[in-house]
Amino acid sequence: MRILLLSDNYPPETNAAALRSSAHARRWVERGHEVTVVTSFPNFPEGKLFAGYKQSPWKRETVDGVDVIRVPTLIFPNAGTAKRIADFVSYMVTATIAALFVKRPDIVVATSPQFFAAVAGWMTSVLRWRPFVFELRDLWPDSIIAVGALKDGALLRMVRKLEYFLYRRAELIVSVTNAFRRHLAETGIDPEKIRVVRNGADLSRFSPGPADDLRARLGLSGRIVVSYIGTIGMAHGLDMLIEAAARLAVQAPQVTLLMVGSGAERERLKAMAAERQLENMMFVDRIAHDAVPDYWRVSDMTLVVLKDHPLFRTVIPSKIFEAMATGTPIVTNVKGELEELLTPLGSAVHVEAGSAGALADAVTALANDPARRKALSAAGVAAAAQFHRTKQADLMLAALEELAARHKGGSRR
Repeated sequence: MRILLLSDNYPPETNAAALRSSAHARRWVERGHEVTVVTSFPNFPEGKLFAGYKQSPWKRETVDGVDVIRVPTLIFPNAGTAKRIADFVSYMVTATIAALFVKRPDIVVATSPQFFAAVAGWMTSVLRWRPFVFELRDLWPDSIIAVGALKDGALLRMVRKLEYFLYRRAELIVSVTNAFRRHLAETGIDPEKIRVVRNGADLSRFSPGPADDLRARLGLSGRIVVSYIGTIGMAHGLDMLIEAAARLAVQAPQVTLLMVGSGAERERLKAMAAERQLENMMFVDRIAHDAVPDYWRVSDMTLVVLKDHPLFRTVIPSKIFEAMATGTPIVTNVKGELEELLTPLGSAVHVEAGSAGALADAVTALANDPARRKALSAAGVAAAAQFHRTKQADLMLAALEELAARHKGGSRR
């Protein structure tokens, strides 16, 4: 089977969309399928081209057996709704054009969260006469409304109409959470065409282990390391960590809050920490994904936090799977589906949403209770096996094969 995958993000970018797309594409190639990915030149989340890359009309490379085509886009920082939408639309245009010049696929898959990629997928499916699959990783535009980046008005109404047009036109929708599936079904989308395939972790790379060398290089020997690893963006409500760090400086002076990543809010947050003279906060720039396992391993616990908004009760941040696989205890304020998933697994401590005090108290309690941390770690490692990336990729592949089989007999160029 020939699979065409349209994803705005792809490694060396390290956000959730890039990692899921690449893991699935690699697995599908291992299973004997031809996979072509049309993506942009790496620039997320800073809005700056990664070192070693220069935009051109077309760049083709083979990565882990996957045919990767990069197309030019308008590049802006991950801030400002108008600029972000211009970036998204430019990818839609260039990706659609590029998709016309690849071997005719058997199936066209487009992944969100920015659904202009899905528009490109739908247009490609029409132009190439092939079924369209919408991989729904985020409820967009709801997610940008939730962080205050888009207000009610003509633009929102247009985007909303486009959203439901795509849901209706997709022959298969692959959702990463059950809550997304319920939401679509409640708005009239046929639930029979929605499959849930959660995120996961590559257990061949993410596993427990020592990270003493990294701990020493960071100057954290003898400290209790509480990490935040991932995009430092508008959705996460990270101002709360400034207040939590201030409280921890008093009630748990052995703790260092290690912030690993980049994003629209990073410099502002760093300035706030400097203004408050929070010496127990350390910022590390975006790191290559190959280095991420050791940052999990160096963490005595990790924070998974989002703004307190009803929308975020429908999400499962993908980082939790890597945290569990490496045996990193999780402290989270995210309610809804994430809490429903983690509570029976016993791998996380849940705190009141939006409360810096509750977060600081939970961290303090764990910092003073190594036995509890050990129990959370063991529970996470045990649970991680059911979320292996390979299993998730195979689940999605089965859905794609079923859809392709229904279209068998169409002509191929």
